Amino acid sequence: MARAAAYDRDTALQAAMVLFWRKGYHATSLKDLEAALNMKPGSIYAAFSSKETLYLLALKRYFETSRERFRERVAQSRSPLAALADNLRAYVRISPDDAARRVCMLTKTLVDTQATDPKIAAVTRDYLVQMRGEFAQAFRAARDVGELPPDADPDRLARRYQANVTALRFELHRGALRHEIEELAEDMAREVEALRP
Repeated sequence: MARAAAYDRDTALQAAMVLFWRKGYHATSLKDLEAALNMKPGSIYAAFSSKETLYLLALKRYFETSRERFRERVAQSRSPLAALADNLRAYVRISPDDAARRVCMLTKTLVDTQATDPKIAAVTRDYLVQMRGEFAQAFRAARDVGELPPDADPDRLARRYQANVTALRFELHRGALRHEIEELAEDMAREVEALRP
C-alpha cells in the first residue's frame, strides 16, 4: 500500500492563503485546494479537518504577516508619523504581479462571509479591530513624542487611517493607473504628515 506523500504545513498554508485571497472563501472549491496544495481530499481533511478551519488558518497567517510587516516599518522608521506616511507610500512600489495589489484579504473576507458564515466574519472583524489597534498605537507613539498635539485622538485617527488604507488597496485591486495610485497615496501620506503641530 503506497503511503501518502508528506506535506509541509507552512507551504500548504501559504498556498491556501494565496488561493483563498484570490478566489474568496465560497468560490474556492475542493478541486482548487487539491491543485494548489498538491494534496488529495483525504489528506487535506486529515491535516486541517475542514475547509473552514483551513480558511481560518490562512486568514490568521495573512493577518499576522500584515501586522508584522507594519510593526517592522514602525520600528525601522525615524518617527511614528513618518512610518504611517511611508506605509501609505509603500503601496505605490508594489510590483504589478504582487498579490498585495489585491484588496485586503480581511476586507474581502468580511464582504464574502458577513451574511453566510458568522464564525469567519467574527474572526475577520476581530483581526480588523486588532489592525486598527496597531495604527492607533503608532498614532499614540507619535503623540507621545510630540508629533501630534496633546489632544489628538489616536483611535479616531486610526479609524480614518484604516479607511484610507482600505480605499487605497481597493484602487490597486481595480487596476487604477500607476500615476493615480501615486497621487492618492501621496495625498493620504501628506494628510498624515500635516497632523504635526
